[in-house]
Amino acid sequence: MPASPHLFDRALHARRLTRAAPGFAHADFLHARAARDIVERLEPIMRDFPLTVELSARTGQFRTALAGSDAAARVGLLVETDLVLGMLAGRPGPRVVLDEERLPFAHGTLDLVVSTLGLHWVNDVVGALIQIRRALRPDGLFIGAFLGGLTLTELRQSLVAAEEELTDGSGQRVSPFADAPDAAGLLQRAGFALPVADVDRVKVRYTHPLKLLADLRAMGQTHAPAERHPHALSRQVLGRALEIYAERFSEPDGRVVATFEIVTLTGWAPHEAQQKPLQPGSAKMRLADALGTVEIPLPRDEPPSSPR
Repeated sequence: MPASPHLFDRALHARRLTRAAPGFAHADFLHARAARDIVERLEPIMRDFPLTVELSARTGQFRTALAGSDAAARVGLLVETDLVLGMLAGRPGPRVVLDEERLPFAHGTLDLVVSTLGLHWVNDVVGALIQIRRALRPDGLFIGAFLGGLTLTELRQSLVAAEEELTDGSGQRVSPFADAPDAAGLLQRAGFALPVADVDRVKVRYTHPLKLLADLRAMGQTHAPAERHPHALSRQVLGRALEIYAERFSEPDGRVVATFEIVTLTGWAPHEAQQKPLQPGSAKMRLADALGTVEIPLPRDEPPSSPR
């Protein structure tokens, strides 16, 4: 199989997370939202998860959301993990520093794995999902949230327009994100059963685009490419990009909008007792009978009519 593309400098991303850790709680609104959404998906599942691992725990928003939920009684030991120690410091409970690209868990040992806004920084997402699926017991559950393709579309467009206007061309200045329509396919490729993908598009309003850049830095979400852009981002290009941002994406009150797309995946480690899709032709009731209508057979042997 061809090697997965090397898009991100994981060491650089780790340094930026370490830098962001002390003030992360001031810019954790996306992480908290994703964590609450994961907990909401757990609430209707009436089964116990004795051993749970959270990837990209950051400063513990999933644990906080879970504590106020009916699902808390069904989740046993929760092990929080993160790429950097700084995000795990200063709170109780089992915590492990690890890289999502190289998980240390033995096969078939976990009941539940959640991932909170970290998978979009992984170079080989399918490979990471395969590791998660193997770490789960049969019929174990995975729920993961990551940033999707429409995230920061306004910033991306503004930077491209500024570079095209002031230089010989444009390059990638914002991290690439997976497209939401392809999300469930990632789970299928990794061998998960019953894959589901949901999308939550969030519009955040700022008084100025610089406030958005400050939030991205505080989140540790600034671009960390494996291959550096051949030209550093100049003050002139950045200044023009911010002007374009304000011109194109301002609302009537003068605030600018930024889009964040949170894609949440749900999948189960395969187990023989799981529900299987029906084979074609195996239905026991006609659709017309279920709807209470009269079935009108379509002609099968007539040639197709010519277009008007």
